[in-house]
Amino acid sequence: MAPVKVFGPARSRNVARVVLCLEEVGAEYEVVNIDMKAMEHKSPEHLARNPFGQIPAFQDGDLLLFESRAISKYILRKYKTDEVDMLREGNLKEAAMVDVWTEVDAHTYHPALSPVVYECIINPMMRGIPTNEKVVAESLEKLKKVLEVYEARLSNHKFLAGDFVSFADLNHFPYTFYFMATPHAVLFDSYPHVKAWWERIMARPAVQKIAASTAPPKA
Repeated sequence: MAPVKVFGPARSRNVARVVLCLEEVGAEYEVVNIDMKAMEHKSPEHLARNPFGQIPAFQDGDLLLFESRAISKYILRKYKTDEVDMLREGNLKEAAMVDVWTEVDAHTYHPALSPVVYECIINPMMRGIPTNEKVVAESLEKLKKVLEVYEARLSNHKFLAGDFVSFADLNHFPYTFYFMATPHAVLFDSYPHVKAWWERIMARPAVQKIAASTAPPKA
């Protein structure tokens, strides 16, 4: 069987989300680079994979998918085993908690944390745009409030959905990994249960394997 294909730069945070899930389930895959500077993501070939001209796109035989969270769920369903069940769909309550914290990541955690990543790393190092310190300060205040909720949750559970690692946790990896390369990574020291949770995620073999290829650029 031919390996599945992930289209996009390996360093992309959303590509990393998909690749991490592939590593967790032990699937064969190929990352096909898309040169964003050359506008390959707007080419007719790529638009056939993702009509919005974004990355990643994903191919499994004649199936084409886009949107990294949807792709990741497909992967976790296709390759699910008794040992690797990141969606917990066999248990209604556990699956619901995975869904809850997946949504929290997308709609609360990510909007608070990602502006810091963009302002401290992506804009100055990859786009040549100076850091907007006002945006950083406002985002950090929002993030502190979010982390207070996470701290309370993780004081009672090892992982977000319960005492089991799930897709909800994996979702947090790409942007948090970049955040930890900013000068504001010390913020996590104020939330010991959150920091311990992050260290548990980083200790996973699949995470360690892809961390090098996902590493943010250095100033």
